[in-house]
Amino acid sequence: MNFPHVHKLKEIASIIDAKYIGDENFPIEGINEIHRVEAGDIVFVDHPKYYDKALESNATIILINKEVDCPEGKALLISDDPFRDFVKIGQHFLAFEASTKQISDSAEIGEDTILQPGVFIGNHVKIGKNCVIHSNVSINDHSIIGDNVIIRSGTVLGADAFYYKNRETGFDRLKSVGNVIIEDNVEIGANCTIDRGVSASTIIKEGTIMDNLIQIGHDTIIGRKCLIASQVGIAGCVNVEDEVSIWGQVGITSGATIGSKAVLLAQAGVSKSLEGGKTYFGYPAEEARGLYKKMAITEIMVREYRKK
Repeated sequence: MNFPHVHKLKEIASIIDAKYIGDENFPIEGINEIHRVEAGDIVFVDHPKYYDKALESNATIILINKEVDCPEGKALLISDDPFRDFVKIGQHFLAFEASTKQISDSAEIGEDTILQPGVFIGNHVKIGKNCVIHSNVSINDHSIIGDNVIIRSGTVLGADAFYYKNRETGFDRLKSVGNVIIEDNVEIGANCTIDRGVSASTIIKEGTIMDNLIQIGHDTIIGRKCLIASQVGIAGCVNVEDEVSIWGQVGITSGATIGSKAVLLAQAGVSKSLEGGKTYFGYPAEEARGLYKKMAITEIMVREYRKK
């Protein structure tokens, strides 16, 4: 999430009452979760296992729970609870805004777009031209939808990320301040859920077609001209490149990259990144050609054993 304008290190430190290391005028442009950080962002880290990853990331301000050596060209914010303070910064700049109408006055809706009865359009939503939004679709705050988009009944865009910290008192939710972006010429089936980014955007790129009953996690990017069949579950921070086909009931783990023009056959379980241009199935998902050979050899061995 980018701030409305650049802030200084001292200003952000005062919001969360934190000690800082670095020039008090060090510029800060926004906040982002580790998978999507850019220069000028704050990233948080609260476990020694991930200190180096955060300190060496593209983020130039690290919100951390231990005073460590500050990398050159960066700044530190020292907090006893970085998770809590990351949420606090996000809510300071983009707090939840209750809706008072089914279609918000702040929403922008393009020419010749059709909204069927029962559609909910949240605050500061932008919808392009020639779209059809079917009944009982919910499009939550700050979502952006391009031209010629079809969204079928019951779909929810922009629910909060499934991102929690386990505390003794229960699970503490990381309140999302990202959004959802749907590019031009996308079709989304009935009863799909596309979660908003934690602090960046969940993106469905141009020309992608989605069946019914699909879950897309926070900060995931789906490439151009992908086909996704029913009951697919894609975790957060996944990168699906262009022209990938994903068939029914495939599950994809967080942080994986699926290469361009890959094909994931039904019920494949993806536990790691996969190269493009190949067909995969099984759990854990393997290249189909090799797995078929293994299965054929196993069947021959079983037959030979039974003859004995």
